[in-house]
Amino acid sequence: MIHRQLFDQASSTYTYLLADERTREAVLIDSVFEQHSRDAALVRELGLTLLYALDTHCHADHVTGAWLMKAALGSRIGLSGEALAQHVDFELTDGESIHFGAQKLEVRATPGHTDGCVSFVTADHNMVFTGDALLVRGTGRTDFQQGDARRLFRSIREQLLSLPDECVVYPAHDYQGRTTSTIGEERLYNPRIGGGAREEDFVGYMTNLALPHPKLLDVAVPANLRSGRPAEGHAPQAPEWGPVVMTYAGLREITPEWVAEHRGDVHVLDVRSAAEFDAELGHLEGAQLIPLDELRTRASEVPADRPVVVVCQTGRRSALGTQILAKAGMERVANLAGGMLTWRTLGLPGGAD
Repeated sequence: MIHRQLFDQASSTYTYLLADERTREAVLIDSVFEQHSRDAALVRELGLTLLYALDTHCHADHVTGAWLMKAALGSRIGLSGEALAQHVDFELTDGESIHFGAQKLEVRATPGHTDGCVSFVTADHNMVFTGDALLVRGTGRTDFQQGDARRLFRSIREQLLSLPDECVVYPAHDYQGRTTSTIGEERLYNPRIGGGAREEDFVGYMTNLALPHPKLLDVAVPANLRSGRPAEGHAPQAPEWGPVVMTYAGLREITPEWVAEHRGDVHVLDVRSAAEFDAELGHLEGAQLIPLDELRTRASEVPADRPVVVVCQTGRRSALGTQILAKAGMERVANLAGGMLTWRTLGLPGGAD
């Protein structure tokens, strides 16, 4: 199974992408609205079909990206019916299985942090995605949004600590940079519920945490009750000047085919050396030449009246060129995917020798 753990620094949220290697069918767990471009790029680059965008609960510290994934990739939104959220395609219930290719996730109801908390367990019981129920050396808080410490104690004990010791715990959050744990470790060392703690111990601990409410509580919860759908009902606008795609590396790219069809609408900047510019691959007609090692000091020479497409031999140096121009204040800029090598391979017009 393909497995990726992704991180949102602003909310300390972990997002998980799981996929069947053969069929390439995938699920995304606990996505973050602001990380949509990154996550969608990874799905595209790995050649996956995203079937489901799942949330372990209605989050209070970030807005889910589930609706954006559905709008962009056609995935279905899954959330517990206890959350009473809108735009949910199917309600997650205890004991059901989520299938993707030959893989499946068992849904386990783990309420207590909120009424609608669920965890996902792989078929072999080697991995569990615990949301905010069980964290690494911690648990989800229980002082707001239907929180109930006694209910969370029972959920963790019955649904999670009943898994094998070697089962790897993947939480929805960690604020100390810890990525995973195991059920065995948490059973022994979790300061809230491990080491033989009784219900009274856990309730006393949770009742006296005295934590401030999440900063985004008033924003995140209403948005998540819409499954992350913006209040105005529209996805964030992509660049209007062309079909620019954000890569998983965070780079803006555009296809050679589009550039060939719209050559007069963009300004082409070639960042190779002068020798390469006139070498075997040639260059695009009318392209401006500024070698990459000079671009930072000469960025002001690049005209801003049209979108800028940056070019090199294979698209590697030009990718850095787009970042340099973006830092210089240019918003309408993209890398030519594959560079001149791909342009020549495709036999596109507009080249100059």
